[in-house]
Amino acid sequence: MAKNPLIKPYLKWAGGKRQLLPEIKRQMPACIRADTYYEPFVGAGALLFDVQPPKAVINDLNTQLILTYRVIREQVDELIEILKKHQENNSKEYFYRIRSLDRDEEAFQRLSDVEKAARLIFLNKTCYNGLYRVNSQGLFNVPYGRYRRPAICEEPVLRADSTYLTQAEITIRNGDFADAVRDADAHSFVYFDPPYHSPNRTNFTGYQAEGFGEREQTRLRDVFAALTDCGAKCLLSNSDTPWIRGLYADPRFVLLPVQAKRAINSNSAGRGSVGELLIKNWK
Repeated sequence: MAKNPLIKPYLKWAGGKRQLLPEIKRQMPACIRADTYYEPFVGAGALLFDVQPPKAVINDLNTQLILTYRVIREQVDELIEILKKHQENNSKEYFYRIRSLDRDEEAFQRLSDVEKAARLIFLNKTCYNGLYRVNSQGLFNVPYGRYRRPAICEEPVLRADSTYLTQAEITIRNGDFADAVRDADAHSFVYFDPPYHSPNRTNFTGYQAEGFGEREQTRLRDVFAALTDCGAKCLLSNSDTPWIRGLYADPRFVLLPVQAKRAINSNSAGRGSVGELLIKNWK
């Protein structure tokens, strides 16, 4: 299957990997298109949509995010129609009205899957800095972004993504990262892009109300090690912190420092060019 340049992320996403794609792809194994590609923290899918593997398992714990993948694959025409209406009505008042829909749980559950997916995409394209952030109750709480002409309905991209998700062999999961890779084996490549380790809580990690602390980071390392033992090739992105370096201080793992530009951080010192790590389990 030839790569389609129109296939690309349909969402903005804090921590997205577009700028690091050349370095990530340099570290990926050459056999990737022959193996099953796994991405347990798929987010906006920057690597997935760039590599366009013919067989993949994608996952995210964020139920509303994963719903958008399923709707784009199965109901893209209806999604585009609703997004066009959002685009026509976009304003600060309209934004807060759409954002408030999840404050009434019964009313929110009455929305169709397409309406829920369109709501997330609309909010993502019009909220401040394209953040996806929820409060402790799991309610979307990012303010209006005041963009002049936000690309709310990118129809060519949505249709290209839909075609890829339909024609390729893509399994879409919505659960824990460990469960997402339960059937990975020696013929698998796994790319982990978790919420980054943030010892001072300055990195943006508000994708889920539960958070992703050092206990989860340690559990992820254990999954990474178990996959190494079964022969799967794994690549992981994370913050370049002493704690992460210590966590992956294993002769089986290769730690590669890289520089990335970050625009979203609660501390201005954490914006701009920051140190990150790529960690892989083969030489």
